[in-house]
Amino acid sequence: MCGGAGTRFWPFSRESRPKQFIDFFGTGQTLLQMTVDRVRRLVPEENIILITNEQYADTVREQLPGLSQEHILLEPARRDTAPAVLWAAHHIAARNPEASFVTLPSDHVILRETDFQEALRRGFEFVEQADRLLALGLPAKAPNTAYSYIQKEDKMPRHDDIFRIKTIAEKPGREMAEIFVRSGEFLWNAGIYLWKAKSVISAFNKDVPDMASRFDVEPEFYRGEAEKDFIDDVYPKTSSLPVEYAIMDRAANSYVLEADLGWSDLSTWNALHAISPKNKDGNVTQNCRSLLYDCKDCIVAAEGEKVIVVSGLKDYIVADTDNALLICPIEAEQRIRNIVNDIRERFGNEFT
Repeated sequence: MCGGAGTRFWPFSRESRPKQFIDFFGTGQTLLQMTVDRVRRLVPEENIILITNEQYADTVREQLPGLSQEHILLEPARRDTAPAVLWAAHHIAARNPEASFVTLPSDHVILRETDFQEALRRGFEFVEQADRLLALGLPAKAPNTAYSYIQKEDKMPRHDDIFRIKTIAEKPGREMAEIFVRSGEFLWNAGIYLWKAKSVISAFNKDVPDMASRFDVEPEFYRGEAEKDFIDDVYPKTSSLPVEYAIMDRAANSYVLEADLGWSDLSTWNALHAISPKNKDGNVTQNCRSLLYDCKDCIVAAEGEKVIVVSGLKDYIVADTDNALLICPIEAEQRIRNIVNDIRERFGNEFT
């Protein structure tokens, strides 16, 4: 899934170039390219499918020139993750009704890739044995308010790290996040899911019948030009809903596999600061020439050849691009999405 707008990484991430298409680490690879490379080791390239907003079609083709055009599904409207997952399930089932697949966000960082491969192998084995929906959950190491949480309950027989899902909580406040972490019952939700295509379709039929009925057509509608015409008509009429609340939090057959993968969803500047190399004062500089005086635990990023000089800041974001500059306390970064809306209203789309 690579159609998100990524507004919390403004001003680097823009509507025309969201974070999944950015090389944050100076490695020559964007987050999208890193994600595809990560799954190529387990999934043949001919089985890799991308779903993105149609405005990013050229960017996806440019960054992944080897991917077949028929494997790039273009959303005519943004409708969150539930419709995207349901469309993917029908698209895959039309080619192989017994297929299983993994759903991956394209903007995550996974440092322990061998453990990631093993988790996917075990996950596929688990969902292929029965009608099951499986999430990957990460140990909740801190009360992060930017993450979704999964509450686990009964452990599965013969599986030390697979549990039934009791509930899913989306981005709790600080006090509640602290309670979650202290309880030991909650995992961070990675937004990575494994399932059979037919299990996904069945879950939507049961729990979100209005949405499911829109996509319930013969398999030939999920091929070639017929698919594009059908999706262009039905997709904008579909409600916007995250897949967590559409099926994972409702289904009786939803489970979570606990795995420590060195994971970050890279959702915010603070998340980038947390996983980046730091100097002795805890400062991070991203691909820029900078001088920091009396600064501590800051992240400084800039585009171009400009020299950035910062003095006397603690726990701040300084992010500079050709036409926008952000100076913001890290603790206030959840306001960035609202800031982007304010900029759009006052100064127009040029800066967002």
